Amino acid sequence: MTFNKINLCFSAAALSLVFSGPFVCAQESATDQLSSVITDGSVALDLRYRYEYVDEDGFDKSARASLLRTRVTIKSGTLGPVSALMEVDNVSALGSENYNSTENGKIEYPTIADPEGTAFNQAWLRYSAKDLDATVGRQRIVLDRGRFIGAKPWRQNEQTYDAARLQWSGLSGFTIDASYANQVSRVFGPGDGINPADWHGDSAFLRVNYDLAEDHNIAAYAYLLEVDSQRGFSAAKTVNNSSDTFGLAYTGSFSELSILARFATQTESGDSELDYQASYYVVELAAPFGPVNVKAAYEVLGADNGVGFGTPLANGHGVQGWADKFLATPGDGIKDAWVSVGGKLGSVALLARYHDFSAESSSVDFGREIDLQAQWTINEWLTATAKAAVFETDEPGRYPDTTKAWLTLQLRL
Repeated sequence: MTFNKINLCFSAAALSLVFSGPFVCAQESATDQLSSVITDGSVALDLRYRYEYVDEDGFDKSARASLLRTRVTIKSGTLGPVSALMEVDNVSALGSENYNSTENGKIEYPTIADPEGTAFNQAWLRYSAKDLDATVGRQRIVLDRGRFIGAKPWRQNEQTYDAARLQWSGLSGFTIDASYANQVSRVFGPGDGINPADWHGDSAFLRVNYDLAEDHNIAAYAYLLEVDSQRGFSAAKTVNNSSDTFGLAYTGSFSELSILARFATQTESGDSELDYQASYYVVELAAPFGPVNVKAAYEVLGADNGVGFGTPLANGHGVQGWADKFLATPGDGIKDAWVSVGGKLGSVALLARYHDFSAESSSVDFGREIDLQAQWTINEWLTATAKAAVFETDEPGRYPDTTKAWLTLQLRL
């Protein structure tokens, strides 16, 4: 055996011994296994082109961005229970940069938070057994449908975590998902601009699921986010995002009616300069009506001492309106009542959603929003999407009227 083969064999043996018992590594079998790492691996290419338009009151100029994200994903075959993945993203602007990317300095335009650059999006090693997955490295983590911990997949530069993650389902009805992360690679990277590209700190995410019965699940979670201070950035952009969030969630189905209910409470943590205790809750109902699917929800993010319940790691774009006016919760909280209708017309999926926004702890009416989307699955590797968001406000000093539109073409090979 070569030195590298010995090392790989030893690593697989050690992992197998810890998690599942003795591992036999003869020279011949090791050679076959090493060969299968390559022959059973895969290479995937994902090209996502997007044209984005933003017209926002308060700016004399509208923003227009023509951006291409190129993603190459290389996944190995397995070496015993071990596999690996490496994923590289490049975001490039095509044509003029008539938008504020948060990094290009063009503050005369509205923000489209897609800075250019090339970075490792994911790079991990994974051990997989019957009831256990253990992943170490830069990885995608999405919990609670991305409402608190997510990857922000809408932005061209995805959010990923340098983390160790364990997912275990060895006890009937229970699933445990535990992660420790010491870095968050944010959508504002790969280089620092007006926001930090990365957050550093010791964060822990724990979620325990229990299947009450068929189609009924309850979960308890604790998301402990710690963000260190960084030279050149204010506390508001770093340490004041540190928080401890504890909550419960229920999902269930009664015939054709689906229900999601979630409650959480949050306080400051770490070196945060804030002092607050805020609550969160949501009730969401969904049911089919003939050829369409209807959803309705009432979601409240509370506030205390002028600080709103924070969700800085969430998939915010898909939650409180596509205009992205409430990615940061206002100091008087927010109530969001919304309803959506979706269905298919041939190979085109159609969706319409209406939001009504108001403050949680005051009488302020923030405004209303209409979101529209048409997504055409052209074939198994090509998808086209057109969508728009129109936000109209009663508080122009806080949240200006905003119109956004997108055209996206995604090719996956």
